[in-house]
Order: sequence, then structure tokens, then C-alpha cells
Amino acid sequence: MSIADNIDEIKANLPAKVQLVAVSKTKPAELLMEAYRHGQRTFGENKVQEMVWKQDELPKDIEWHFIGHLQTNKVKYIAPFVNLIHGVDSFKLLKTIDSEARKENRIIPCLLQFYIAEEETKFGFSIAEATEMLKSESFLLLRNVKISGVMGMSTYTNDEAQVRKEFAHLKAIFEKLKWEYFVESDNFKEISMGMSGDYQIAIEEGSTMVRIGSTIFGDRN
Repeated sequence: MSIADNIDEIKANLPAKVQLVAVSKTKPAELLMEAYRHGQRTFGENKVQEMVWKQDELPKDIEWHFIGHLQTNKVKYIAPFVNLIHGVDSFKLLKTIDSEARKENRIIPCLLQFYIAEEETKFGFSIAEATEMLKSESFLLLRNVKISGVMGMSTYTNDEAQVRKEFAHLKAIFEKLKWEYFVESDNFKEISMGMSGDYQIAIEEGSTMVRIGSTIFGDRN
């Protein structure tokens, strides 16, 4: 099947309110262009250097989402153009994004990444760390970031019940933060969860944004 067919098949299973982020990391520009020509406009990358050169080469109406673990010293390279940063996993990183966005005279939308998996390899806030940050004076001083929701990655397992439990946990975190800190904010509405192997479960558990790579582009290079 072609990339266009793959996108059609995925979109046929996506509710209207769920956004498809085509995870294009490691893929050459011509494959992204195949997806682009079929109407896909949102792409996710996890390496800063790769995202910068692709943004330079490809059409300017693409929305670039940074979906990997972002190091503070690399924020400045994507601050001029990034549309959403999915993986904000520390207050230090959020403050750096705010500072670099200010230099670019931009407000950068961000998702708070939560640690929901039973694996040591994942990054993210605990609910205690996030609430401590959101209550702090210094958080209230940030002017150039916009918290748009939450993100999480499930354990890499075939145990559907466990994956479902982890996604339900992220949805519960979203609801708690929405009610306690963002009840007045229309921006706080995204739950980024679900990838090629588990996105259908994620949608059932309330995902608004799925990050799909191999199902669109084939296995990673």
C-alpha cells in the first residue's frame, strides 16, 4: 500500500476530533512530500537537527511537532518555527522554551509529559512534580509558553489491559489539571497518546492526538 492509502486507512478510523501527527523521524523528505501531497500537514520529529533541515527544505505551511526528549541546549534551534512541543518533562526545560520563545517574539504551545509507563526508559513528570510547578510563582511569570495539554507513552507490551490502564491514568491526570489549574483555559485541551501499535486503545481512552509513524511510512530506517 502507498503512503496515501495508509493515511486514508488510519483517518477512516479516527474520530473527527482526533488529530493525526505523522511521525516522520528518520524518513527522507520525498516520503514526507508524498504524505504532504495527500493533504497531511502535521509532522512529528524527535531529532532537532533533522527537524531543522526538513523545515528548511519542505513547504512552509507544515506544522512541526517535536515529539522526542528535548535537551535544553537545543531549544534555540527549533524555537523560531516549532508549532507544538509534546515532551516537556521538566520545569527547567519549560523555562528554557519560554526564554527562547521570548527572543523570537513567539508563544510556543507545549504539552506536559507524564510518566505513565512501567518502564524505566521513559521521561516525564509525576503528578506531584507537575502540581508543584503549576503552583509556583515562577511558573506564573512565564509569558511565552502556552500549556495546551498532556502527553504520555505507554509501556511497550502486548498486554492491552495494561496499556489501557496507563492511558486511562493519563486521561485522569488531564482532567485533574484541567479542573484545578486550567478550568478557564480554552487552550488546555490536548491529550497526546497513542502510536502505531496502540492508537485505537488510546482513542477509546480519550486521546485527541495520535503520533503514528511506521503504519504510515513503513518500518523505521
